[in-house]
Amino acid sequence: MSEPVLQPAIPEPLRRAAAAPLPRMQPVEGSWITVDAAHGAQLAERARLLSEKGRLVLDALPGTRPNLEDLFEVVRQALCDHDGFGVKGDRVEGPSGKVAVLDPARVLESLNDVLAEDLCLLEKRGDEHVLVAASLCFPAGWTLAQKLGRPLSRIHRPVPPYDADVGRRVQRFFDAVRPGRPIWRANLHGYNRPDLFLPLREDEAKEKISGAPCYLRSERQTVLRLPGTGAMLFAIHTTVAKA
Repeated sequence: MSEPVLQPAIPEPLRRAAAAPLPRMQPVEGSWITVDAAHGAQLAERARLLSEKGRLVLDALPGTRPNLEDLFEVVRQALCDHDGFGVKGDRVEGPSGKVAVLDPARVLESLNDVLAEDLCLLEKRGDEHVLVAASLCFPAGWTLAQKLGRPLSRIHRPVPPYDADVGRRVQRFFDAVRPGRPIWRANLHGYNRPDLFLPLREDEAKEKISGAPCYLRSERQTVLRLPGTGAMLFAIHTTVAKA
């Protein structure tokens, strides 16, 4: 078992955003890429999980190559625009000094070496967006294997507050997002474990917490539209702190 990757506290902007009513969306100010004190440790944990878990944390449906190429260019530009990263050719130096290679032939794998965010790609098929590819090292209560290829309504089926009305509102938000204008929201939940990797299958019971939780976990969830294919990126940055 790896050492827990903790922050001193949940940042106040995340707390405020998590307290807003669903769907909680607001415009992103500045970069959508998060760099904090846990960035280096989270990258190390992502590398470990990808090495040990493989397709359980990183997978894509056939035919998603155009979306992945679009994602690669969007992230590369975001890294160039971010003060915490230095990009020269195919190499990027992160805030901790780690140098990674941006490989367009291995989009999700190479971005997993640079970003602390989980990256989920959704493509509009019919009336809903479908999860077609993801790098998901830090799931909280779900698994990539059960959600890949599923539409938003099916992905969120086990979530109690996510009823049909909320689902339609979220889909409208997705449809309204324009390239270059990302939006974000946050959640905040209590857990008795600090693990960043907390998968849960739909047929498994969620752990019940009696009394005050030991840890707080918040996800900053960013939605942005890729300019080339029109696919959506759902980026999740996770923060865990003692309660």
